[in-house]
Amino acid sequence: MLNNPAKFYESWPAEMHAMKAAAPDIGKSFGPFFQSLMKPGALAVKEKELIALGIGIALRCEPCIYAHVEKCFKAGATPEQIMEVAGVAVMMQGGPAYTYAPLVARAVEYWQNASAAA
Repeated sequence: MLNNPAKFYESWPAEMHAMKAAAPDIGKSFGPFFQSLMKPGALAVKEKELIALGIGIALRCEPCIYAHVEKCFKAGATPEQIMEVAGVAVMMQGGPAYTYAPLVARAVEYWQNASAAA
């Protein structure tokens, strides 16, 4: 899956469905928790998604990166904002996060192409 956002976005829904079928309590618990925290509040959804992306990069979580780049775009973030978050994550986490910044760039490119095709 590394460096392949198209494959991730294609396979992830089925993978999540399989996980929810195998362990329904995880989905039942995490879904509402996620939704309650990611709704507008003192921070806009876009800001929350950019934060989540930065944390995903710092933690070197490939599914988190791809999922939150998508959510950042859907919340109105620009490619420049998304890549700036990648830079801040690298600054905070160092070399390991740096190796994951290309995933962000590829996911940004994927969503730019998807937006252009729509």
